[in-house]
Amino acid sequence: MKIKAALFDLDGVVFDTEPQYTVFWGTICKEYHPEEVGLEHRIKGQTLTQIFDTLFPGQTDIQASVTERLNAFEREMRLDYIPGFVDFVQDLHAHGVKTAVVTSSNKEKMKAVYKKRPEFLDYFDRILTSEDFAHSKPAPDCYLKGAEVFSALPQECVGFEDSFNGLRAVRESGAYTIGLATTNSKEAIIPLSDQVIDDFTHLTYNEMMKWIG
Repeated sequence: MKIKAALFDLDGVVFDTEPQYTVFWGTICKEYHPEEVGLEHRIKGQTLTQIFDTLFPGQTDIQASVTERLNAFEREMRLDYIPGFVDFVQDLHAHGVKTAVVTSSNKEKMKAVYKKRPEFLDYFDRILTSEDFAHSKPAPDCYLKGAEVFSALPQECVGFEDSFNGLRAVRESGAYTIGLATTNSKEAIIPLSDQVIDDFTHLTYNEMMKWIG
């Protein structure tokens, strides 16, 4: 089967940012919901709106305060690429595969990314954020949209994810699902993945196509 497009989640797939978000949301959760241990792990992969609906439903003052803190945090956070990503995405382009980011992050977050990593836009043909689809992961909308923008069938796409919600979204869309064990263990994500990798080190287009067949 020919693969027309590769669709990438952002945090934990392109950038090694999940540990930083765990610290940030861990601080917020302990501050406002100290009774719920591990809450910061359960909200991984959710949009900011979903997180607020979980943590602070209807509490607009707190939501505004946390949003301000989050924006400041994201302006300062490190944006290190997952090992092997740059070489892999360049190899995909060399083989004519279109690439897109499919993220639960919003456009405000992406502004900070572009400022810190101006070369980032060279790696992707499209950037799809939370504003571009009605239903967030684990709903498949974002990956269906990713296929649509390249005039591809979902079965002609491959999706890269690290979170449980993200992997479910790729699976539900019908795209080939590659899980990255950057946030959760290999054992935990195997049931939701067609293939699992630690990172992109040594991964090539040809190797990927051997898996897909």
